[in-house]
Amino acid sequence: MYIATLLSAAGAHNLQPALPDALRNAWGGGDVVWLAPDEAAEFTLPRLPDNRWGVWEGLQKQGVDLAVQRKEGRRKKMLLADMDSTMIQQECIDELADEAGIGDRVKEITARAMNGEMDFEEALRARVGLLKGLPVATIAKVLADRITLMPGGEVLLATMKAQGAHAALVSGGFTDFTSAVAEKLGFDENRANTLLNDGATLTGEVGMPILGQQAKVDALHDITRRLGIGEADVIAVGDGANDLGMLGRAGTGVALHAKPAVAAQCDVRINHGDLTALLFLQGYAVSDFVTG
Repeated sequence: MYIATLLSAAGAHNLQPALPDALRNAWGGGDVVWLAPDEAAEFTLPRLPDNRWGVWEGLQKQGVDLAVQRKEGRRKKMLLADMDSTMIQQECIDELADEAGIGDRVKEITARAMNGEMDFEEALRARVGLLKGLPVATIAKVLADRITLMPGGEVLLATMKAQGAHAALVSGGFTDFTSAVAEKLGFDENRANTLLNDGATLTGEVGMPILGQQAKVDALHDITRRLGIGEADVIAVGDGANDLGMLGRAGTGVALHAKPAVAAQCDVRINHGDLTALLFLQGYAVSDFVTG
């Protein structure tokens, strides 16, 4: 048995009752269940529709996301999340570069790496090298003044953890940022790269080994084994090329506002909803959400 979930941005009012009703009828699905008025609805399906991607493209033009997945086992026991442009709205290294006055040079490298046009480790070394001499105090300034949480993240963490799920933040960014974001959102653990410094300024080097795509896959394997759960019990979320490994291995891999080259390789793509979409995908209704 499959389940189709339709989602739109909160407050956009793009998802009117006629739309899921029409799609349910065309696909021979079950009754439409509303998870959130005007925002999220779902219905069961006996089989995977042959034209789902054609329908998906049409719905994208209406500001609506569509995901079709197996119904069994969709509620997960673990969240594995990328940080930059996923749990937060920025790329931390780009924000550091802006403070250093080299933002455009670093952003160009970041974009190429996230689109899969450049080796991640090579790109990270190049960008960190450009930060040589930046005062360490700049990190705290960026955290305080430039970093904002992605909408829906706090509710996602609180709701899943209330149901006993484990949450891990695994980033190709830096521990100075993941530790702060993990503490704020309530992640159980975090892994990232280390920016090296001489006590006063950044050295332009990153600690080894560099955490890239394979390290995220390793984290998925290691943490699930430690918890005694399977990779199918995990919902993973990310937006860049270095996330593809974990997105492909997790039971549900969600490309959230991802680069086109990344989204094209994922079955679950969220381009309009926020991080609460991960709850709707698991069958949580808005009445189940934990806030505050």
